[in-house]
Amino acid sequence: MLTGCPNVAIVILNWNGLQDTLECLESVKKITYPNYTVVVIDNGSKGNDAEVIEEKFGDFVYLIKEERNLGFAGGCNVGIRRALHSGAKYILLLNNDTVVDPDFLNELVNFAQNNLQIGIIGPKVYYYEQPNRLFNAGGKVNFYTGSTPFIGEGTASGGLFDKIEEVDFVVGCALLIKEETIRRIGLLSEKYFAYYEETEWCTKAKKAGFKVVYMPNAKIWHKSPKKKTSELEKYYLTRNRFLFMKRNSSSLQFIVFNVFFFATNLILQMRYKLFLKPKLFIAYLKGIRDGLGTYSYRQ
Repeated sequence: MLTGCPNVAIVILNWNGLQDTLECLESVKKITYPNYTVVVIDNGSKGNDAEVIEEKFGDFVYLIKEERNLGFAGGCNVGIRRALHSGAKYILLLNNDTVVDPDFLNELVNFAQNNLQIGIIGPKVYYYEQPNRLFNAGGKVNFYTGSTPFIGEGTASGGLFDKIEEVDFVVGCALLIKEETIRRIGLLSEKYFAYYEETEWCTKAKKAGFKVVYMPNAKIWHKSPKKKTSELEKYYLTRNRFLFMKRNSSSLQFIVFNVFFFATNLILQMRYKLFLKPKLFIAYLKGIRDGLGTYSYRQ
């Protein structure tokens, strides 16, 4: 039974992904939870995405149009600020390339309401293209190697990962966070621009004494990327791995991470990308440079 119905603000970021966003919003309209609002941020899309969203869902969403791409963290923060200003008690970050089970928000909020120590909670995430195959059941962080694997990625559902568990992080494609948690740990760090920001958010929440939890009864489906890794993605994934470790690991862990990284990851990248994909390798090297140099501080 649902314990209270605090207001939930669902924050959805659109960036040149109109058709995905429209499908996502259609599924969100079917949510059975009785007290939620939807904030859509158009993050500097090139086309007429904002106008179409306004035309089709203007009576359902609060639309914010940004003139430039603020990144995942910056764009989400725009929506989070709006949600907090409007009195939301929970904020749900939801990727636009997802569709949701109608009851998933009931499951998340009910469990969070009955467990005061929970700061962040996330659902079981399946692949959209393979509805019974798991995309993730939360994630783990190894502060000695810098690895952040998804739990259960690629496994057939089949009764696996059906227990409520504490995890190191909830993946940002569907992350429910309490207002109290945000007041304590702050907004997403915009230093990341994209990738690792939700991992740091969860890490900060745990360090502040909150629990980060995976809820298997709540279900959504996430679309697989339709393209190969771009140079920009490779850059940010590499740079932000160093940035995350620098800001969140101990001095010893960071030293071990660097030894591990340069003894394994760099060699593998040189072997497979130096000659076959030189532009990706250059983006990778720039990520290392900026991860070690420009962002050499902790905040």
